[in-house]
Amino acid sequence: MPDKRTHRGQHPQDGRLFAPDQHVRLREAVADLSWLLAREYAVTSALKLVGDRHSLTERQRMAVWRSACGDESLAGRLGRMRSPGDLTHETITVDGYNLLITIESALGGGVILIGRDGCYRDLAGLHGTYRKVKETLPAILLIGEYLAGLSIEQAEWYLDSPVSNSGRLRGVLLDVAGQHGWNWQVRLEHNPDRQLVESGKTAVSSDSWVLDHCASWANVPRTLIEARIPGAHLIDLRSG
Repeated sequence: MPDKRTHRGQHPQDGRLFAPDQHVRLREAVADLSWLLAREYAVTSALKLVGDRHSLTERQRMAVWRSACGDESLAGRLGRMRSPGDLTHETITVDGYNLLITIESALGGGVILIGRDGCYRDLAGLHGTYRKVKETLPAILLIGEYLAGLSIEQAEWYLDSPVSNSGRLRGVLLDVAGQHGWNWQVRLEHNPDRQLVESGKTAVSSDSWVLDHCASWANVPRTLIEARIPGAHLIDLRSG
């Protein structure tokens, strides 16, 4: 069936799956998966083992997977993390869908996970097609105003060209940037994650592979949400 949603909001089951009485179990699952990943267990088998042990649904397993990371990955990510306030007069790269959908979800009341590495991540997903929703333009404006407040030189956005409607979103991003005088470039790439890493510039992303391989990154989704979306539905899955 076609996706007819007009909001990037909460999934119908999220109220139950991520209710407060589920948090301890989910945090334990994140800790268990992180322990296995630190010992180089394959992600698929490790997630199944942890999910079965804690009797998690598929959506809860996705949340655990997005929130976990091994000790080596954690140390590397934290070591390469830069404060957004240090990006003045720099050109940064933006993981377009990653950032935009997270902010859309936060605005729409969707679940925002706080992972072991301190990143804020959504549970929306793309599934091969990007659908503009009512939160899209407000999210773009929030991102633009926030980046402008950092006094960055330029934002290079990268969008996945195989995702349907990427070209349309590129047009929207450039139109909004032009209206506000923001120095943005928007590029359609078959593999934007690799472009983010190979650019050598500071990346704005919460994608685990990007964070593990980039030269440096800034936790913009987190700082933006904390500063501009105080009512976001946050679920902290860090243990300890």
